[in-house]
Amino acid sequence: MEPAELVKLEERILRTLRRARSRPLTAVELCRRLGTPAVDAAMLRAALERLEQHGRIARIKDDRYVLPLDADLVPGRIRINRQGKGFLQPDDPRLPEIIVPEHATGTALHEDRVLVRRIQRPKGLRPEVPEPVVGEVVRVLERRRTQLVGTLQRSRHFYYVIPDDPRIPHDIYVPSPRAGGRAAQIGDKVVVALRDWPSREANPEGDIIEVLGRPDAPGVDMLAVLRQYQLPTAFPAAVRREAESFGNRVRPEELRGRVDCRADLVVTIDPDDAKDFDDAIALQRLPDGRWKLRVHIADVSHYVRPGTALDEEACKRGNSTYLVDRVIPMLPEVLSNELCSLKPGVDRLTKCVEFLLDPEGNVLESRFYSAVIRSKRRLTYAEALAMIRRPPTDPVSRMLHDAHRLAQGIRRRRFAHGALDLDFPEVKVRLDEHGRVAALETVVHDEAHQLIEEFMLLANEAAARRLRQLRRPGLYRVHEPPDPARLEEYRQLVLSHNIPCGDLQKREELKRLLERLNQTPLGPALKVGLLRSLMRAQYATEPLGHFGLNKTDYTHFTSPIRRYADLIVHRALFQPQALPSRVELEELAEHLSSMERNADDAERDSRDVKLFAYLEQQLRSGQTEPYAALVTDVRNHGFFVDLPALGLSGMVPLSRLRDDFYIFDPDRNELRGRRTRRRIRLGDTLQVVVARVDRYKKQIDFEPAPESARSSRSEGRKAAHGRGGQGRRQRRAGRPAGQDSDGRRSARAPGGPPDRNGNRRGRRRRR
Repeated sequence: MEPAELVKLEERILRTLRRARSRPLTAVELCRRLGTPAVDAAMLRAALERLEQHGRIARIKDDRYVLPLDADLVPGRIRINRQGKGFLQPDDPRLPEIIVPEHATGTALHEDRVLVRRIQRPKGLRPEVPEPVVGEVVRVLERRRTQLVGTLQRSRHFYYVIPDDPRIPHDIYVPSPRAGGRAAQIGDKVVVALRDWPSREANPEGDIIEVLGRPDAPGVDMLAVLRQYQLPTAFPAAVRREAESFGNRVRPEELRGRVDCRADLVVTIDPDDAKDFDDAIALQRLPDGRWKLRVHIADVSHYVRPGTALDEEACKRGNSTYLVDRVIPMLPEVLSNELCSLKPGVDRLTKCVEFLLDPEGNVLESRFYSAVIRSKRRLTYAEALAMIRRPPTDPVSRMLHDAHRLAQGIRRRRFAHGALDLDFPEVKVRLDEHGRVAALETVVHDEAHQLIEEFMLLANEAAARRLRQLRRPGLYRVHEPPDPARLEEYRQLVLSHNIPCGDLQKREELKRLLERLNQTPLGPALKVGLLRSLMRAQYATEPLGHFGLNKTDYTHFTSPIRRYADLIVHRALFQPQALPSRVELEELAEHLSSMERNADDAERDSRDVKLFAYLEQQLRSGQTEPYAALVTDVRNHGFFVDLPALGLSGMVPLSRLRDDFYIFDPDRNELRGRRTRRRIRLGDTLQVVVARVDRYKKQIDFEPAPESARSSRSEGRKAAHGRGGQGRRQRRAGRPAGQDSDGRRSARAPGGPPDRNGNRRGRRRRR
């Protein structure tokens, strides 16, 4: 049967189940009710299997079929943290996140598509108190990963692999460690193909399919990241040929029907190491004092056509992935870095959003059209910032000064209208020729970044508004409001530190809290907690709004070189006949959200493996370097710290505080020395050095730096110095919520809002 016929049959099945009014139907009953045209058993079976796999119907007792929500079943993608707790992101973005306790995750692994049964509990005596939605996994619909990377070990009787991903709590049993004619040695990094895993009560089994080598051998660390996240290392030959067929320059016949903007003063502003310039701006003051702003975006849709090998590969990848030492591009470099990249001095095809702005920067009109440009300057953020901060001397710097004033006004109004200010500096890792950490640079979101960001936000919002006005199907960038139970838990944490805090479900109260946090030493630590309370942005086929930006209409339009979602939006606006069906768009939205999370995890892990090796080398050499640390949480077994200079977090265990015996005071949420009465509290700062690196669990222990560990509070209290540590890798059973097996969090950076709008490494954030 043709795919189109299969899609039509699936829609008929769904309509029939809706008419059944929650009554489950067998395949025979469905076949009887489908009516004409008649369907044979094989066709019906294929359609039912597809619908079940995609979570659009559920098969329950006695092989009866029902719409999932009618049976309190919710399909979606499950994310599992290091403590084993699961969080289901439903396929329907209008549904709330569902918490899946560790004992209820079944055989689901991180990022699997699963079917979860919601557990309804009585409200009790306080029905007004928000409670999280809880569920249990009843079926794994689709494995996100069928291959895992880990370290080979051996017990007395069998071999096993410890997964690199600490979110996978089980070791994987393997037979004799040989792959491709090469025997793996104990301690080697290997790739394991999972077999069927029927029961959580037994460890999963697998087969070694690739031996990567010793963990400390050159290149093995990054190869492990590539294999773990199944990132491709090359493009298929057919894709390369298709990309190369366009040549290296724009042909004259390609200019027909385009607005010629080659005389405009067009510039790009990007990181210093960027090669894929997918956006450019031109600003002009009109005689009546108003502004004409043109935002040019690379016209990738001109080259990447639906149904081609190039399009299928770009869709499969979903986005470019920016690892610490390389880029895994969505498109071949002859397009991403050349023909589509808005390089200076050459003709380039664009999709343009032209804005008419009043003198204060309010949008009066906007229109979309295809254009051709010739960029006049390629500026880095540092160069643009230098121009903004000194008097203008040429047309480019004068335009930047005008653009800066306009963008700052737009930015102030955006925050005044309810957007949340959740910026954190980023840390960029520079490597030497041997792949080792050579330098760590803090990237501050300065005025040059803000200039481009505000104009890109305008373009994204205008594109979403235009899509909705045209009533065309498309993809939207949505960010759901946070779960009320999570917000209430965070509110109680804030109140415990004597900081006034109203009902955080009201945006005005949330804004007021952020303003208070910006004025208190506890602010940075508590802002990290707020970020962890927010949902993560994703793609959807309906304009459900963006909580962080406080926008009703929002999509991704400005980065089609590196995001397939933006390419779909370009087609929706300019080539609606090229769009897939509504059902296929919904599946595409879920796929692209999943691939974005995969890229984020890979980028973070690639950075972490280099930083872990960097800190391990400090330990081996005995020359540990002190770092400023912020206390972000205090527990009875130690305290957690964030290190802004490294972009990592870790723990200082009590066993490493030797100047005194410290007691945890849960009422004041502080550690207090029994003899010295010194206190360690949320928001304190101190100098720490690395004490232990655990690569298996991806955790780091720190200890106060000798004779230099001081908190930032006005009392000038000292933190203590000591030694100790945690043991080898442990099982994950019985740990408190929010902690790892030894009660600790992972050594991760305090990530930005779940919806960071980053365009490139050290780049714009993902909104």
